[in-house]
Amino acid sequence: MPAAPAPAPASDGTLSPARLRRVVLLLAFACGVTVANIYYAQPLLSPIASTFGVSAGSTALVVTLTQLGYALGLVLLLPLGDLLENRALASRTLLVTAAALVAAGLSPYFGVFLAASVLVGTVSVVAQILVAFGVHLAPERERGKFVGTVMSGLLLGILLARTVSSLVAAAWGWRAIYLISAVLMVALSVLLVRMLPERRPVHSGSYPKLLLSLGHLVREEPALRRRAVIQALMFGAFSCFWTSVAFELITRHHLGQVGIGAFALVGAAGAAAAPLAGRLSDRGHARIGSGLALVLAAGALVLACLGAGSLILLALAGVLLDFAVQSHQVFSQREIFGLRADARARVNTVFMGSVFLGGAAGSGIAGILHDGYGWTGVTLFGAALPVAGLAVWTVSTLRQRRTEAAS
Repeated sequence: MPAAPAPAPASDGTLSPARLRRVVLLLAFACGVTVANIYYAQPLLSPIASTFGVSAGSTALVVTLTQLGYALGLVLLLPLGDLLENRALASRTLLVTAAALVAAGLSPYFGVFLAASVLVGTVSVVAQILVAFGVHLAPERERGKFVGTVMSGLLLGILLARTVSSLVAAAWGWRAIYLISAVLMVALSVLLVRMLPERRPVHSGSYPKLLLSLGHLVREEPALRRRAVIQALMFGAFSCFWTSVAFELITRHHLGQVGIGAFALVGAAGAAAAPLAGRLSDRGHARIGSGLALVLAAGALVLACLGAGSLILLALAGVLLDFAVQSHQVFSQREIFGLRADARARVNTVFMGSVFLGGAAGSGIAGILHDGYGWTGVTLFGAALPVAGLAVWTVSTLRQRRTEAAS
């Protein structure tokens, strides 16, 4: 019998420019529609609370638990990108995502809905599997630009999720968005199999050893620790704003679901940050760009606090916050993906796991603060988070400059 054909080699950097452009667009789209699953509930908290007969603060648990589920998926599923063939891993995870969305959309009780939300968050980590997969395909000199393009799709998914879910809820009820997304996940699974190249990682260790290596990465890569902590603070601020702003729009500005959806749509302007940040990273401006993004995020939340009575100022604050958070993430991922080419999925696990733990904490604290101290408490706490990140950035920058001066 003839020998079995050898496995397809990893396709790092071997795609033609035309095919690479198509793959980049597909990855950007896929990241957007999959990560959207963990944000559909944010503008729907009020009707969800009415359906299940729970308080606004309790309903904020939906966002918190979904993000905690996403963080769990980052730890348990994303490292598999360094062990299993990436295309098959992504397409099969999407099928599980579809099943979880159906369970959420048909949940008869709040407890069941919360459990389904955790599972939706866990398997929606496929977005980050695709990000790490895509970095392997990008030429080194254009890695920042590539990451920026893919992340712009991811950010659009985050922001447009609120608009789409609001409009769908206004037309067919809040459950419909989960069922519609389930169908989309199945279609996307088929599309990925047809269009993406195979990528077989070189890592050959066991799954337990793969997970244990996460601790080694944290200990051995100070840049990864720094970037993870600061982006966690940034995403906590992001989650504070977007988890609570729907209640503010309803109670202070008397908007309905369509109005909330239109408000969320303006934040999509922040998606322009990703390609810009990617180009600046490729030109060596990531350090100063990160500091400016932290300052901008804090300023945006102060603006949201002072301008709460104006829809225009609230919308501007949302755009500036989204721009700052997304820019800092691209700057960060451009740096960390250059640390260990053989462990990019695990590097992304540490980074994004920290980020979404920060986001989950921000959402949970925002719900408590909103019940007790209103919008002012939420926004001032949110502004304090990037200020803390700026302190970390300042110390790191000063140390790095001293090291450069001494060398």
